[in-house]
Amino acid sequence: MQISEGHRRPLVFLVGMGNLNCAVVTRFLPALLLLLSCILEPSISTELSFVTCGSVIKLLNLKHNVRLHSHDVRYGSGSGQQSVTGVSEVEDSNSYWSVRGTSDTFCHRGTPVKCGQTIRLTHVNTGRNLHSHYFTSPLSSNQEVSAFGEGGEGDHLDEWTVQCSGSVWKREEAVRFRHRATDALLSVTGEQYGRPIHGQREVHAMSSPNQHNLWKVMEGIFMKPSESPAGSRDYSHTHTEF
Repeated sequence: MQISEGHRRPLVFLVGMGNLNCAVVTRFLPALLLLLSCILEPSISTELSFVTCGSVIKLLNLKHNVRLHSHDVRYGSGSGQQSVTGVSEVEDSNSYWSVRGTSDTFCHRGTPVKCGQTIRLTHVNTGRNLHSHYFTSPLSSNQEVSAFGEGGEGDHLDEWTVQCSGSVWKREEAVRFRHRATDALLSVTGEQYGRPIHGQREVHAMSSPNQHNLWKVMEGIFMKPSESPAGSRDYSHTHTEF
């Protein structure tokens, strides 16, 4: 397992020989992530260059320089579900998402996520999944993106396909996330909310691939590939590991 503060920032630390010193990360991670870092496998020899199942990550929209974010604030229109926004703050713990399989596809912890693979992104602090549907977004009138479900379990509208250029999702690569049910792309076009989430950007989905729907992995906890993933515990159906 590796804890990173993003490609352009120094690592919080690279776990190597010896035990994990949890005090190092206390000020960077919420309590749930701290617990995760203390109980899971504490060693790795080199920096992972790809994203793996079970990793907990922040995603940066490259055009607008905001991180994918959610919180227990509901939309006042549309679906009324938990809102998803983009924030410029780097340290906000509400910007962590866990990479998981779908309800019918295993995503063994530590397995590299393939280009073209369908995943769920679960908001760590609320346990709701990145979600979309044909409701209209409140500011841009694009397709609304929300957070949905309880304890990591929602429905088929929580599924997103990773679009990247190689065989696996690389951390340095700009990628897109296509909503499987509606074929729309996770996007930000710059519209800003007023109170109570003043300054946060609207996150929505739109059909056309462009510079507004390019994302890159930044900070996170990256799970080490297992030597025998077929015999490891399956994390695709529960959210209890986070």
